[in-house]
Amino acid sequence: MKVYHSLDEFARLAAAVTTTGTFDGVHLGHREIIGRLTGIAKETGGESVILTFFPHPRMVLYPDDNDLKQINTLDEKISLLEKLGVDHLIVHPFTKEFSRLTATQFVRDILVNRIGTKRLVVGYNHQFGRNREGAFGQLEELSSLYGFKTDLIPEQDIDRVAVSSTRIREALLKGDIRTANKFLGYAFPLSGKVIKGDGIGHSLGFPTANIAIPEKYKLVPAEGIYAVNISVENTLCMGMMYIGKRPVLNGTLQQYEVNIFDFKRDIYGVPITVLFKEKIRDDIHFTEMEDLKKQMEKDKAAALILLSAQA
Repeated sequence: MKVYHSLDEFARLAAAVTTTGTFDGVHLGHREIIGRLTGIAKETGGESVILTFFPHPRMVLYPDDNDLKQINTLDEKISLLEKLGVDHLIVHPFTKEFSRLTATQFVRDILVNRIGTKRLVVGYNHQFGRNREGAFGQLEELSSLYGFKTDLIPEQDIDRVAVSSTRIREALLKGDIRTANKFLGYAFPLSGKVIKGDGIGHSLGFPTANIAIPEKYKLVPAEGIYAVNISVENTLCMGMMYIGKRPVLNGTLQQYEVNIFDFKRDIYGVPITVLFKEKIRDDIHFTEMEDLKKQMEKDKAAALILLSAQA
């Protein structure tokens, strides 16, 4: 997959099969669209193109709104899309100026004249252009005018619940990892570099790797204890993750700490990825450290059962 960080880097194709959107999560609904995209490209001899944007449009249009967190970082999104057999990925910078393009301008100037779109694949609820004014009906009209065909992918349901990035975010913010992973089609990841902690976990017999997450827009699941896998230095390990403010120490700052089972290497400064499998419990305020240690022993036993069952 060729990656372009602006439309200016992209050379117009003779027969582009295109889809466009934010694709946050690259979830099962998105994968249905992308599967159709790559399938049409192979059938017609065209080339598959995804046009996406960074930053997320809402981060540009509503800069004071800090509520929106994204399922994927940009690097995660690129990595996920690369595995789906796409020929070209355009990550175009989203600006206020770009947001002012009308639906007609976006189709004519970007999709047709700039990319060379001959087939456009979109989801059932796709909207585009200034103020999201364009919808599928207008796309059909514009396709006749500018000489391309449009393919509509219907809503994707799992257990009769519509798959969407919004529903996945809601599940993660509740700590409902099982639902989020089911809709994503993979284990939700959280990546960062290991930083120095205060050694409290080590003193309890559960040394933890404290993680610094550089992307402030990255969504983090609800506070609590989770059964996780950890990818570190090309090794996949089992462990448990703590997200919370450490009430037993009267903490006020959110911490991200992972206890990697049967792991003794020094990994300070090393990037790791935590893959969430299941929530074990909510955060609890202990008054005694010994009570916390006993609970962590129970948490590890629970994590090992959950991770072994999903292996």
